[in-house]
Amino acid sequence: MSENQIHTTQAAAFPKKRIRYAVLSFFLAQGLCFSSWASRIPDVKKIFEVNYAFYWGLVLFLIPVGKFVAIPLAGYLVSKLGSRVMVQASILGYALSLFAIGTAHHIYLLGVYLFCFGVFWNLCDISLNTQGIGIERLYGRTIMASFHGGWSLAACVGALIGFIMIVSGIEPFWHFTGVALLIACIVLVSRKYLQADVEAASDEAPSEKPKEAPALLSFIRRPEMLLLQLGLVGLFALVVESAMFDWSGLYFESVLQAPKSLQIGFLVFMVMMTVGRFLTNSAYNLLGKQKVLQVAGFLIFAGFFVSALLGDVFEAMSAKVVVNSLGFMMVGLGISCMVPTIYSLVGAKSKTPVGIALTILSSISFIGSLIAPLLIGAISQAFNMKYAYMVVGLLGLCIWLMTTFCGAFKEKR
Repeated sequence: MSENQIHTTQAAAFPKKRIRYAVLSFFLAQGLCFSSWASRIPDVKKIFEVNYAFYWGLVLFLIPVGKFVAIPLAGYLVSKLGSRVMVQASILGYALSLFAIGTAHHIYLLGVYLFCFGVFWNLCDISLNTQGIGIERLYGRTIMASFHGGWSLAACVGALIGFIMIVSGIEPFWHFTGVALLIACIVLVSRKYLQADVEAASDEAPSEKPKEAPALLSFIRRPEMLLLQLGLVGLFALVVESAMFDWSGLYFESVLQAPKSLQIGFLVFMVMMTVGRFLTNSAYNLLGKQKVLQVAGFLIFAGFFVSALLGDVFEAMSAKVVVNSLGFMMVGLGISCMVPTIYSLVGAKSKTPVGIALTILSSISFIGSLIAPLLIGAISQAFNMKYAYMVVGLLGLCIWLMTTFCGAFKEKR
């Protein structure tokens, strides 16, 4: 029986659209959970009275540490238990970690819960994308972009809900509890539509498979220059993402000293990131992938410097909010296409087997998530957060330079 026939047999009980929407609902739940935390970071920081930016950077550092620890764990658990089980377990763990963050009464407990939040975040990423690949096989065409677009849309809605909660004076505990309960309901409704994993068909005899191991080690020791270049740009992109996900709310609070009703930095960033992801395919057709990345790098560079240099030129708070929001929107639009485009270039250009190539790329890129909290925290503590944002903005210029002059991004004419 072929792979497609196996998928058809498994899915016979449910229409394909229902299966697809069920998987999409889990992507929506993950995006909502993430943005619920990110939108309330300033309030959580205030609850624990953390006045030192570098100390707060160390606390936030525990999230990428948790994600890093989960990398080998995710591969083992998904292969052992299957993505169907792991999607349910990881999204519930993600929601429970969010709830636990709202209950933390000591900074050390908060650190433990943030570490768990990072672990379940990555477990959810791996298992959900595995389900997405299975749905693509079921459909026989590429639909992964719609899942990631759904994640961004839910994150945008979550940012809006967070803003409403902040303005309404609702404590993070009640906000996080409500989101966790909503996610639990999504799991109960959609879990039965998740599909069992199907291994790709192979004509190789089992005795021949171990021969692949030396090749794998060879690729890890000597990765293609293409993957090194793409991975470095991915590293820069993840530093930018961390700067906006974890620090944009604090920027409006500490640098602009904006009232709660005007702390819209994270919201406008997420709106433009969502818009950008839905426009990326059209941008490819119009400009090509290299030019899209060049424009993205310039937007990131310009956005951070507009906010840092022009954000406090005007005395009126409304003008400050408008200028900084414009800068954050430029960054959101620029960063939206970075990761999807890099992954697309790996599939189109790399001579390394896709699974190995993505592992190498992710390993290099992930360093950006580890660097960002400490880098931004240290510069903010020594100088000011706007200087930290200017340093991150320079990475946008580095992206522009690399995508202009490195061979990995050249397109055939």
